[in-house]
Amino acid sequence: MKQIYIYFISMILLSFSSCGHSDINDTLPSDDTGGITERKQKILYADPTIFYDNGKYYMSGTSQVGNQASRGFTILMSDDLQEWTSGVSDTYRFILGPEWGSVYGTSGFWAPQWYKESGKYYFLYTANEHVAISQASDITGYFCQETVAPIDASEGNIDPYLFKDEDGTYYLYHVRFGGGNFIWVGKYDMEAGRIESTTLTKCMELTEPWERMYNYDTSWIMEGPTVVKWDNVYYLFYSANHYKDPDYAVGYATALSPMGPWTKYSGNPIIRRDIVGEKGSGHGDIFEGKNGRYYYVYHVWGEGDNPDARQVRIVPLIREMGDDGIYKISADIDNIIIPYQVY
Repeated sequence: MKQIYIYFISMILLSFSSCGHSDINDTLPSDDTGGITERKQKILYADPTIFYDNGKYYMSGTSQVGNQASRGFTILMSDDLQEWTSGVSDTYRFILGPEWGSVYGTSGFWAPQWYKESGKYYFLYTANEHVAISQASDITGYFCQETVAPIDASEGNIDPYLFKDEDGTYYLYHVRFGGGNFIWVGKYDMEAGRIESTTLTKCMELTEPWERMYNYDTSWIMEGPTVVKWDNVYYLFYSANHYKDPDYAVGYATALSPMGPWTKYSGNPIIRRDIVGEKGSGHGDIFEGKNGRYYYVYHVWGEGDNPDARQVRIVPLIREMGDDGIYKISADIDNIIIPYQVY
């Protein structure tokens, strides 16, 4: 009888292993007292993204905890942008990873983005240096793919951002390899799950001194695209330089079409260490808060100036309309939020 019971319980657990939600425990540091009082720590994500849905904020990113970047993506939730929790005591809550199957990739899970349409949640991400898209019925549920494959296997591509214009056309902004990392855009067939390759267009070239590296190496990198549309103008936010360079930074460009051509803001960068006061500041996402204000979430170097232990910061954006009908964007550095995770 005991063997039958164990077998029955095992089958129940296995039935959730494919596309059901699962939590994985990791050892967490105890507080100084060794007790069970509230514990908190700075949020260890690179390439962070925040999605606001049904009155709550959700955050994910490239994990900087142990080997989690090879295990998938975790999620945090908040009501106020300051205190964040996994929703499960003393647990890192995974929403996508190779350990459960039905998802593309075995390592290098980087730079995610949530997208919601018709009550369904999509999760775009990088794995094995290719972009993939998964889906779930709940933002905290486990994300899977019907067909396990990247969106475009023709060459290396990372850092996806899916944008839908008012006419219903989808555009996939992402970084493609070859002669340096540059941001490209192509029309995206949502039903087929692929880029219309004939529409692929490079968005910009490296033209400004702040975009080039002087402290790390001489590679050319533009990455971390985010696109918003305000008053019929498209704004493409991007990071340039390298995350291991202290002068990693964020700028933006504008266009009258989602395909460009793009005009870089003359006041770039808008986020850099000499502006926000921390090294390696960049690669994030824009989101609208409960108060209707726009914010940029980004990462900075971790403790001891460690670029491989990056932490999350959130800064409100200031938008000032220019005479040309285009907003001038800056960071509200007096109100930077240092979010922390509560256990």
